[in-house]
Amino acid sequence: MEPSQVTIIGSGLIGRSWAMVFAAGGFKVKLYDIAQQQLTSALENIRKQMKELEESGFLKGTLSAEQQLALISICTDLKAAVEGATFIQECTPENLELKKKIFGQLDLIVGNTVILSSSTSCLLPSKLFTGLKHVKQCIVSHPVNPPYFVPLVEIVPHPETDPSTIESTYALMKKIGQSPVKLNRETEGFVLNRLQYAVISEAWRLVGEGVISPTDLDLVMSDGLGMRYAFIGPLETMHLNAEGISNYCERYREGMRLVLNTFGPVPEFSGEIEQKINQAMSEKIPVVPKVLDARRKRRDEYLTGLAKLKKQMKSD
Repeated sequence: MEPSQVTIIGSGLIGRSWAMVFAAGGFKVKLYDIAQQQLTSALENIRKQMKELEESGFLKGTLSAEQQLALISICTDLKAAVEGATFIQECTPENLELKKKIFGQLDLIVGNTVILSSSTSCLLPSKLFTGLKHVKQCIVSHPVNPPYFVPLVEIVPHPETDPSTIESTYALMKKIGQSPVKLNRETEGFVLNRLQYAVISEAWRLVGEGVISPTDLDLVMSDGLGMRYAFIGPLETMHLNAEGISNYCERYREGMRLVLNTFGPVPEFSGEIEQKINQAMSEKIPVVPKVLDARRKRRDEYLTGLAKLKKQMKSD
């Protein structure tokens, strides 16, 4: 049986990572972009990454790197790129007008069964898809950067998205080894970024008020909360840290409310505090492309190792 085909719109970092994820799942992938040189460079980047992953034993899927690479083709013609696709994942820059333009073009050339999905991290489906004749087939599938190493995908429907689109997208993400979660309705920032921004906001305030240094703040997360949150979420943490949720609330609700009431306003994320945090981070990891790339590569290796450990733990 011929593998199903997906189309990736945009060959930047997220688009390349999605292409690798789908190829690892055995799908034929057409990678679309407007510039041939961009696509050629993207394909070479994918080849290099897959070879390195294979050599280190971290390549996803059951197919070899060459077999996965053979599933990926490139295309500069949008109509040809989407022909035969059952799922289209848009990965263009985070610009509302650009994304609306892309979906407007897709709306004119796709049939009534293909799913139109966006990788947007913050644009609401109602702003992206309203007015499209294929709106029932539209959905946001927001990955975590980098999607190849972090499996979570937030599935966010438009108010008019058909339930079958949600279920099909969820099943597809499970099939390719991602960890999808369904949002019942859209909300600014979805869920991941709402949680992330809450942490960033308080981290910024604590550093700005001189309570803790930037490097020690990161250590609180990486060697503290992050250790737990790599395996269980905040609600299960509450449940286990007492005799269930109700007991936790009984013990700690007053203390939580007391602390939360001391939180300040939303920071501006600029000025002296920005300079202070930038200096600390730059001393730790200089803002030099070679150094940043090496640190990202190490991060991805750690994420891959953690993913393998979590998979092993789930199967035990």
